[in-house]
Amino acid sequence: MASIFGHLLTAIVLKNNSLKKESWRILLIGIICSMLPDADVIGFKFNIAYKDFWGHRGFSHSILFAIITGFTLALLYKRKNIFSKQGIHLTLYFTFCTASHGILDALTNGGLGVAFFSPWDTGRYFFEWRPIQVSPIGIKKFFSQWGLRVIYSEAIFIGGPFLIYTVLCFGLRKIKNQP
Repeated sequence: MASIFGHLLTAIVLKNNSLKKESWRILLIGIICSMLPDADVIGFKFNIAYKDFWGHRGFSHSILFAIITGFTLALLYKRKNIFSKQGIHLTLYFTFCTASHGILDALTNGGLGVAFFSPWDTGRYFFEWRPIQVSPIGIKKFFSQWGLRVIYSEAIFIGGPFLIYTVLCFGLRKIKNQP
């Protein structure tokens, strides 16, 4: 998996470039969405195998899970106006934050892959290009040489593209707002 920092950065970048006038609560929900799929690691404590439906990078990393999560959280946040322009933007933001987790994990160099199409196809997939160092599971293992390699690879392959994206969005907004 990518680290918690890589997933967190995704939610921040997506919010800063899409929902400019929204509250900090929406950002917090987006951050939670970006990390939520890894709640499946709890399954290890209950002897759920990595490759199982509910195992790590299983259903909770799927596109369907992201859509259900995005819609549900937007519905809880907006209550009545879920189909308003803002409600649709919230649904998309929460969905993209959740889906970004599986996408980043599929760019790592370890694990069994991501069950993007679960429950219809429980196969695990990676992208052909996998530049991100897989993060260890557990805090103790993260604070090691391995963790430093993860942060370094994420700074280059997550932080770099997001920085470029943010600068481009900022520049386009400046051009658009010129008289």
